[in-house]
Amino acid sequence: MKFLNDNKQFNKTLELFDKHRKSKIQTFSSFTITQALKACTHLGDLQRGKNIHHLISTHIKEDVYISTSLIHLYMQCGDVQHAELLFDKSTDRVLPMYGAMMKGYLRNNMTDKAIDFFNKIENPHEILVNLLFNTCAQIKTTDALSLVKKVSKEMPKSFHSNPYILSSLLDAFMKCKDVKHAELLFDQCTSKVLPMYGAIMKGYIENNQANNAIDLFNKIETPNKILINLLFNACAQLGTNEALGLVKKVSQEMPKSFYSDLYILSSLLDAFMKCKDVKHAELLFNKCTNKDLPMYGAMMKGYIENNQANKAIDLFNKIEKPDEFILSILFNICAQLGTNEALSLVKKVSQEMPKSFHSNPYILSSLLDALIKCEDVKHAELLFNKSTNKDLPMYGAIMNAYNKEDKSLKALNLFNQMKIDGDYSICESIVKDIPDVLLNNEIENALIDMWGKCGCTDKAKEVFEKNPKPDQVAYTTMINSYGLNGMGVQALELNRKMPEEFINEVTYICVLNACSHSGLIEEARSIFKNIPTKTERINGTMIDCLSRGSYFEEAEELIDEYERFDLPVLTMYMALLSGARNANNSELSQNIYDRMRKSFPDIKNSLTPAAVLLANAYTSSGDIDTASNIRNELNRSGAKKKIGLSWTVINGHAFEFRAHDQSHPRSTEIYAEIKKISKQLIQHGHQYDSSWITRPLNDDETVESVLCGHSERLAIAWNFVQNPNATQIQVTNNLRVCGDCHRAIKLIAAIRQCEIIVRDANRIHHFSTNGQCSCNDYF
Repeated sequence: MKFLNDNKQFNKTLELFDKHRKSKIQTFSSFTITQALKACTHLGDLQRGKNIHHLISTHIKEDVYISTSLIHLYMQCGDVQHAELLFDKSTDRVLPMYGAMMKGYLRNNMTDKAIDFFNKIENPHEILVNLLFNTCAQIKTTDALSLVKKVSKEMPKSFHSNPYILSSLLDAFMKCKDVKHAELLFDQCTSKVLPMYGAIMKGYIENNQANNAIDLFNKIETPNKILINLLFNACAQLGTNEALGLVKKVSQEMPKSFYSDLYILSSLLDAFMKCKDVKHAELLFNKCTNKDLPMYGAMMKGYIENNQANKAIDLFNKIEKPDEFILSILFNICAQLGTNEALSLVKKVSQEMPKSFHSNPYILSSLLDALIKCEDVKHAELLFNKSTNKDLPMYGAIMNAYNKEDKSLKALNLFNQMKIDGDYSICESIVKDIPDVLLNNEIENALIDMWGKCGCTDKAKEVFEKNPKPDQVAYTTMINSYGLNGMGVQALELNRKMPEEFINEVTYICVLNACSHSGLIEEARSIFKNIPTKTERINGTMIDCLSRGSYFEEAEELIDEYERFDLPVLTMYMALLSGARNANNSELSQNIYDRMRKSFPDIKNSLTPAAVLLANAYTSSGDIDTASNIRNELNRSGAKKKIGLSWTVINGHAFEFRAHDQSHPRSTEIYAEIKKISKQLIQHGHQYDSSWITRPLNDDETVESVLCGHSERLAIAWNFVQNPNATQIQVTNNLRVCGDCHRAIKLIAAIRQCEIIVRDANRIHHFSTNGQCSCNDYF
């Protein structure tokens, strides 16, 4: 039986056990029973293990080896309660029992219980100390790091010569983000073994220090499979030409036997793909005769990263029995494509996949994301509502879909539903733990983004400056926050301080955007000139910047230059047209619009916003007839103009308004307040600007009534109804604020002595009580 177990033939072990157990179960030795239980554990066959447990006599049950094996069985099969009961009943608790309990807690993600359990042990053995370090590595918190330091200082000196303990200790330091302490310990070791090198290399990779991992690898004389695997992971993280060169060199020099190791091959394929060498990856993949699913996964993920989603789908269609990981990748591919064909494939595969996959939250989150990205929100909602095992990413996917569809109230209602579903406690615990968790860059960056988009740049800056080592995302998010709030100078200053290796396409876009919103044209020109690779989005942002500053010839030259090698891009023309409209230049607006119709003949519906801008340009220049003709043509064609929506929060409750909304139960009070505000505006010299009206007036409408019915004005009025002495109002708008509303809100802020913050589709406007806006009318 031991021989069969050692050779992983667990079913045969149990067949042999069953053959003799009927007549001889009471005479079986402790060793025989532990081998049977071991086989049950490896197979995850809890029921069979329970049957053996019930068959053996009380005398044998009290055997410490059998008790330990039973605890291990129950723990590994997820029956923690039964394992705890066995342990509590044991009178002779030996070290392996403690080990089985701690391993079990780790296996079942009950790290707090593992630590509590460890703290009750007076003189923990090396194995238990090792398990504790593994537990803390899994938790990755500051409290876990403190415990690691405490235990490592207090443990006997002899433990420091145990390479297994040292490897686990190094891993714990690295996982808890204490790279310096890990390096110090590693450098002090005089007898380093390969697992210690592995722990440090893995730690460097997890802490985004791939270059350090490569430097350490180069010091190892004879690296084993694990270290070569880690090297490929480090090179994949870098994704540079130098990394690719190293991957090729090491893969050519490593022993031929390593090519039969499927883990190494998967990592090698991933490295080639991440380093953009698709051909080399394909060549290696096609040569392999014994492909496994992780290799297919590496290729599919690689195709996605190299914008070859269709190849990934073709490869998926060759897999006979895709597992959950492969299906999750497929759904991510379809989400990236977002086409009708991708949606059809998502539906087909989701219907055909095993029922057990529907209980996997990772699969369901990917499936929801794919349905949403393919614009089938109804199907996503249906799937979400049917699911009985909802997790936070699933809630996040649906809430994100609602936000993109301007259904913020539905998103908030779903968040409240989480309380009912029992998941609110998870969110609440995360919020309560933020002071400790702030060491997590991802959460810090989300806070910077949140405060920036709420118009609170001081709070965003506070979070940014508290981080001793802000990453690339932190710098970019902070620059973007400054840009959104019209603080272009501060954005430029931070951009200069940003480490050079952090600068990428997104950084350039954010800093150019900041210049665009603050009128810093010369600074933008200087930055743009020095960008080595000018992508479509970078060119588009620069065109927007020039157009806002009325440098139309220069903007058009940039478009012409771009189109010498690439296809026309709609957003570039929209930026140019928007600038022409702001300059009241109807002739230029018409020329741009005509060029758009020639360049984009197949996307008429997408040109509706352009036609609206053109009509506005004619109205502003006094050509009312032409403007009316354009609007009448839009009405006849059935083109749908995006409805203006605004949101505001008062006393913890969110409210949504649409243009000319009458649905609010207190609409009478809101419109009475609108009239009151309008009267005050006119008294202070405001003249309503009809050029911002984008449709023909009805018989019962006036210029004043139409403009006063804009959603942001209704939201502001409702704030004053609720709180006549409000000192600050915050409104979010899904469209760009119109010129008339912008002038009116400046006056409202001054008249009512109330700061008003409006976040529109482009930027954030801070209307102060002195009647000025943070954008300096440059929007």
